[in-house]
This record gives sequence, C-alpha cells and structure tokens, in this order.
Amino acid sequence: MRLFYALLLPLLLGACGGYEIKNLVKSDIDLVADEFIDETRAAVQELIVKLYRRNPRELQKIPGMTVEGRLAQLRVNRYELNFAELDGKQDVDALNLAFDDSFDGDRVFALAVGLGSMLREAYQYKPEMYFTDRLDPEVLMTSARNVEVLVWKLKNKRKPDGEHYLITHEYQGRIDNLSFERLFGRIIILQEMMARIAGDSDHRAVTGAVHAVSKVFIPLPI
Repeated sequence: MRLFYALLLPLLLGACGGYEIKNLVKSDIDLVADEFIDETRAAVQELIVKLYRRNPRELQKIPGMTVEGRLAQLRVNRYELNFAELDGKQDVDALNLAFDDSFDGDRVFALAVGLGSMLREAYQYKPEMYFTDRLDPEVLMTSARNVEVLVWKLKNKRKPDGEHYLITHEYQGRIDNLSFERLFGRIIILQEMMARIAGDSDHRAVTGAVHAVSKVFIPLPI
C-alpha cells in the first residue's frame, strides 16, 4: 500500500507546480487529500452545470437566476451551505428535498447543496488538510455510498405523473447521455480511495458496511 501512495502522490502533485511553503506543515496524506478535495469540487461543479443544461426549468423557478449565479452562491459559502430557500437543509436532508413531491423549488440547487455539503462534511468542512487533521474513513465511505444512492434515485425515482424528478442520462425513454454516470463514478471513486488511504494511514479498517441497496441516504457517522 505504501508503494501505491509513493506512485500516486507525484501524479497528483504534478499539476500543482511543486511544493508551496504551507506544504511544510502537511504530510503526504494531507497533500493527497488536498488534491482529492479539489478534484471532487471540480466534478461537482461540472455536474451542476450539466444538470441545469438538462433541466433549465429548475433554474427558471428563481427569476433572473443564472447558472453562474448558482455556482457563485456555492463558492461564497466556503464552509456550510445554508440557504433560506431550502429552509437551511443540508447534506442528506437537502438531497431528499430534490425528490420530495411537496417541494416546488429548484431541485438542481437542492441536489447541489445536499451533495456539496455532504462532501464538505466528509472532509470536516476544510478546503485543505494539515498535519494535525485526521479524516474518518467510515465517513468518507458512507459519503461514497450516498452518491451511489443518488445515482439510483435519479434513474428510478419518478413523480406521480411518471416523469423523472431530474433528467440525467435518460430522456423520453431513451438513454442518450452517459456523461453523468462518468461524473458520479469519478466522485464515488475519489471518496472510496480517500477512505482507504485514511484508513491505512491510522491503521483503521474500512468495513464498507453501508450499501446502496438500502436506496435511502445514510447520515454521515460524525
């Protein structure tokens, strides 16, 4: 496993242009985690843009709102994502809101806030890690399982009229876009890999006991 990290780290750091002064107080695991955080957030941002392209009527529920405006809202709130239009719901509560029949707001935004806040919680709401920080592998693994549940819900959960709550890979009964699956798969892999790295770094076993077969989101065990 140590050989794996030795091979992985140079690849991840290659895009960084070398070490910065702050990296002197970071372990190798911290540097890997920083790259995983950046990669995950980039994937979520790309996912949000694609969801709005597929579901423009969700954006239209807020007059004058734009995709860039939504992304800016998520960037400004660097830590917890607390928005009045979602009644302050975050994490799995916001994810569930995206599939709630009684919710008449922007479902893409609810999904973005839910997914984004859950992933931030998995990294202790920190934009980067330092030597004294410790990540919980079970929390990271649970977040990966919740993304799997999200993919299942997007494919299978429907409104009373039979329509999908949000259009992703399927439109009018025809599968025509697999890029969503690739993005979700990327996020899942990043969370799973970080869970195993975190587990190995402090000799904790990662059981992977939470399975997507439940089809419900699991609160992170924090």
